[in-house]
Amino acid sequence: METDGYTSPLSQRYASREMQYLFSQDKKFSTWRRLWVALAKIEQKLGLQITDEQISELEEHVDDINYEAARAREKETRHDVMSHVYAYGLQCPKAKGIIHLGATSCYVGDNTDIIVMRDALKVVRKKLLRVISNLSSFAERYKDLATLGFTHFQPAQPTTVGKRATLWIQDLVSDFEQATYVSDNLKMLGSKGTTGTQASFLELFDGDVNKVDQLDPMLAEMFGFSSCVDVSGQTYSRKTDLAVLSVLEQIAVSASKFSGDIRLLQNMKEIEEPFEKGQIGSSAMAYKRNPMRSERIGSLSRYVISNTMNPAVTAATQWFERTLDDSANRRLSIAEGFLAADGILELMINVTDGLVVYPKVIEAHLKRELPFMATETILMDAVKAGGDRQLLHEKIRTASMAASARIKQDGLDNDLMDRLMADPDFHLDEDGVDHALDPSRYIGCAVHQTERYLSEVIQPILEKYKDLFRDITVQINV
Repeated sequence: METDGYTSPLSQRYASREMQYLFSQDKKFSTWRRLWVALAKIEQKLGLQITDEQISELEEHVDDINYEAARAREKETRHDVMSHVYAYGLQCPKAKGIIHLGATSCYVGDNTDIIVMRDALKVVRKKLLRVISNLSSFAERYKDLATLGFTHFQPAQPTTVGKRATLWIQDLVSDFEQATYVSDNLKMLGSKGTTGTQASFLELFDGDVNKVDQLDPMLAEMFGFSSCVDVSGQTYSRKTDLAVLSVLEQIAVSASKFSGDIRLLQNMKEIEEPFEKGQIGSSAMAYKRNPMRSERIGSLSRYVISNTMNPAVTAATQWFERTLDDSANRRLSIAEGFLAADGILELMINVTDGLVVYPKVIEAHLKRELPFMATETILMDAVKAGGDRQLLHEKIRTASMAASARIKQDGLDNDLMDRLMADPDFHLDEDGVDHALDPSRYIGCAVHQTERYLSEVIQPILEKYKDLFRDITVQINV
């Protein structure tokens, strides 16, 4: 391992090998060669003088890329595509003359980018489904475990742990649907020529526009796309990159929200992310159990969210049919956006697969706040028994303020129920208090909503796409 030069944390620490391969040199240049083979086959089928022997020679050397020859040539030409045309030609002397015939650099560059982004979105989608599946099991398990709800991070009406999880799931389902839509609607650039007019191909086919019209549909079919873009300059519209990276941004937003909630819950000791037996939380404070995975999710999410500015500005600043100031930016922003999003999803799979819940702590927090929330029910019951609503309201207000002061100023337990039981106007005994403090009276339809959402929305999605995410292994780096 080299230690005297910069290496990206995305490849060293965060992204999976699967995603790294999609943005590797091998994937890129073997796809270039597959595109050249495809173009040769199509041109042969449409009548150009290209032999089966030439095509076989090209196919034989798709994956054994002679990188050194390409690098040496690029030092001379300063042109990556022509350097690889040259290197491919060295391996395929019989086919050398027909490689890249009629095409411009964006034929391989842009079409490869679309292919890679489609493949990368498939990885993203299957990992999203794994997170959704993990959280769905979690929601089902804890669908009826009452917990304090929070608004403004202040105690509010109770919900359940499972119902809260459905909020995380719903965001991720929205992301999955958006990722699926964008992936399904990606279009290849096709064979458009230097300014998008297909002039070179019209020349090759002696002015036969019908043959030119067949190029793009044939190419799209060979690579599993529904079509190529209808019109273009030399490149496909860079708004496509914005649409793709916006999907990653949405995932990052959902992930950041989830990780923030987990970090707060871990501080409250209600729910924790996984913590390995030998894991160290702090170099100084040996007792600490820091939510480092959730913090990393939040950190990477911030990067992905900010990265979406790159394709937005790039698309906005393109000139006419083509300008090259997109190239260096896109090499970074697309690859790193996917690698970072992949790291986020790897972490989310790990965290959601091992969340630890502490019901006793949740119950204790709920019991501390529930008496205040139960006062409305107690007030109504006392009025029904013949009490004066205004008088009773004032007594509850006074008792509540005293109990609150006891908690905040003295650090003692909530004794509101004891105060109300001591007042005969409320007709309260211990059974009545237990009934008033039953959490199930205050969670509304939380259990029903959770069950309905999981059965009617999530299960059909998981069943429909079960083959997409069946085999996923996750390895979390340091």
